[in-house]
Amino acid sequence: MTIDWVVLDVGETLIDETRVWAAWAREIGVSPLTFGAALGAAIAAGRDHREAFDRLGITDWRRFGAAVEARFGGLRADDLYPDALRTVDRLHAQGRRVAIVANQPVARHRQLLALGLAPDVIAMSEEMGVSKPDDAFFARALELMGSPDPSTVAHVGDRVDNDVIAARRNGLRSVWLRRGPWGRLQEDTRGDAELTISSLDELAERLGELER
Repeated sequence: MTIDWVVLDVGETLIDETRVWAAWAREIGVSPLTFGAALGAAIAAGRDHREAFDRLGITDWRRFGAAVEARFGGLRADDLYPDALRTVDRLHAQGRRVAIVANQPVARHRQLLALGLAPDVIAMSEEMGVSKPDDAFFARALELMGSPDPSTVAHVGDRVDNDVIAARRNGLRSVWLRRGPWGRLQEDTRGDAELTISSLDELAERLGELER
């Protein structure tokens, strides 16, 4: 079975989210270090990451969303992981098609393209009307790709819950990228990841293992 499509997540897969989390910290009035500690504690405990706000006594965090986005100012070239652009190029050179489909606001669609990423398909959850780990997210993603056999599609992401388990449940080949808070702190206790990598460069080098 060949891998014809590769679906790439955005946060901590293509994009280093350090700046956006720092923007959240500044807007709610804590240091990035303090916010990072609360976020990590929630993730390590297996809880929803939004519980970080509860740990910091911020119950109305949603009201800060617009201010955070304004402070963040959208994606910049230095937010891209160094292996992001070249990996999309390498995957295309291998004859594979690439989709960027992720839990992100609609504005990221245009911003990602402006950074030079050139996927065959791109869609953000806000424009799709559904988000991971909902099965409907994966059904819609496959539909956007032209309804390929899910077993010919590798899904790459940093989160065990949203990416690894959910992709495997929907018949896609699951690739776990171990970087960022979730990639470092979560554990694949069920063994749903068919391939575990530490970089996108490693993805391009090892993806063929899923075809054997």
